[in-house]
Amino acid sequence: MHRSRPGVARPGRSWLRMGPMRGITLLRGLFITVVVYVATLIRPIDGHVVINLALGLALALLIVMAETRLRAVALTDLIGGLFGFLICLWIAKTINTALFWADTSNPLVQFMHSLIIVVLPYLGLVVGTWKGEWLEPAKLTSLFRDSRPQKRYRILDTSVIIDGRIADIVETGFLDGTLVVPQFVLKELQYVADSSDALKRNRGRRGLDILHRIRKMAGVEVVISDVDFPHIKEVDLKLIELARSMKGRIVTNDFNLNKVAQLRGVEVLNINEVANSLKPVVLPGETMTVFVIKEGKEYNQGVAYLDDGTMVVVDNARTRIGKNLDIVVTSVLQTTAGRMIFGRLAEPGTVHAGPGLSEPQQPAKADHRADHGERTDVEDSTRRPRPAARA
Repeated sequence: MHRSRPGVARPGRSWLRMGPMRGITLLRGLFITVVVYVATLIRPIDGHVVINLALGLALALLIVMAETRLRAVALTDLIGGLFGFLICLWIAKTINTALFWADTSNPLVQFMHSLIIVVLPYLGLVVGTWKGEWLEPAKLTSLFRDSRPQKRYRILDTSVIIDGRIADIVETGFLDGTLVVPQFVLKELQYVADSSDALKRNRGRRGLDILHRIRKMAGVEVVISDVDFPHIKEVDLKLIELARSMKGRIVTNDFNLNKVAQLRGVEVLNINEVANSLKPVVLPGETMTVFVIKEGKEYNQGVAYLDDGTMVVVDNARTRIGKNLDIVVTSVLQTTAGRMIFGRLAEPGTVHAGPGLSEPQQPAKADHRADHGERTDVEDSTRRPRPAARA
């Protein structure tokens, strides 16, 4: 196979690159030649041949100029102008036909007929070109859509109702849209409220009180949905299907439901994530004072909690239970289930050190159980037991 040497242009390559442009130029030249020849042959103006030649040349050049301007026009504008021209031409023809009773020998009637034939197609061409963008598929489909503003549905889960913080969030106005409470969620709340277990019973009644509080708020729209999915038994899966059908978002603080809904492509508003984002930032190397309340899972660990419920794991603090301790933060573990802070006892006389000034330490092995799939105390607080169906 013959191959050209690098750096050496093959003969005819530039001509091929300029082929379309040259073709258009030749076509325009041929068109001008034909128009000029026809003008000189027919001679629409009585007189010398030069006058008709100039007339043909002027018309040809005018048409070529119009053609070059049309190249920059969008295809939808061209189609719109064509449709407008044809439709208005048909209307003008119909009007002239309807005026058959008029005296066509009258110059005024002849002028009106000619004006209708000229003006209406011109208006159709101009208006069709202006409105040609409406021939785009996106514009056409928008004509058949509901122009009313779409409602944004927020579907409440059982766990977020029992939690109670949803009422404060709705009251502050941070959660907009229509709140949807499915009937199967109400049944689950009623089942929990009627439980023989005092703790579950109190949680269920608290959830019902929260719903009554939300419904009494001014400017908050609450809808009780009767949509159910009998072929689905689990409440979490019913919530996901309801969110899909209503194109809404699920409001929950259930860690498992959050993950399953995201895997199925349903948007979720997690109250725990909102709470975690509002917690103050703690950096390694900072010092704080905590109250150790219990021992940790591993040897010589103590566990404390901040005011916002964040768990603090302190090394070498097992013998200091029930005491206030100054600790230095060594690391922070942030998950969707919550946040855990790991620290060690501060040395006597330690001032509030800046981040990175204290000696970094790794958290104890047992406290990395969250990375291996084990449940932590933070995760346990976000899970809620699902009541079994009544017999």
